[in-house]
Amino acid sequence: MRDDPGRVLDILEAIDRIDKGAVKGKDFFYHDEMTQVWVIHHLQIIGEAVRGISPEFRMAHPDIPWSEIIGMRNILVHHYFGIDRDAIWKVVEHDLPILKKQFSR
Repeated sequence: MRDDPGRVLDILEAIDRIDKGAVKGKDFFYHDEMTQVWVIHHLQIIGEAVRGISPEFRMAHPDIPWSEIIGMRNILVHHYFGIDRDAIWKVVEHDLPILKKQFSR
């Protein structure tokens, strides 16, 4: 079983992989199914890693939106065919850079 530092590393690696997959921009993302799958898969990995982080670590980092990340993971896993590409791109463009800074501390 992975410890908190291992899960943080998983999160940072997934963010880096999303960045690589999204490098061609929003229009490419919207029209390329493989890029969408790549990004969504790594968002799921982030959600899974967050689910496994200890309560103590979460309490020590109250600025991280833990429940929102887990909620996104649940939507991606259980409502795959109803995923909103606009919402995903907003996460990629706005939320992930913030999250990367939070987990890089």
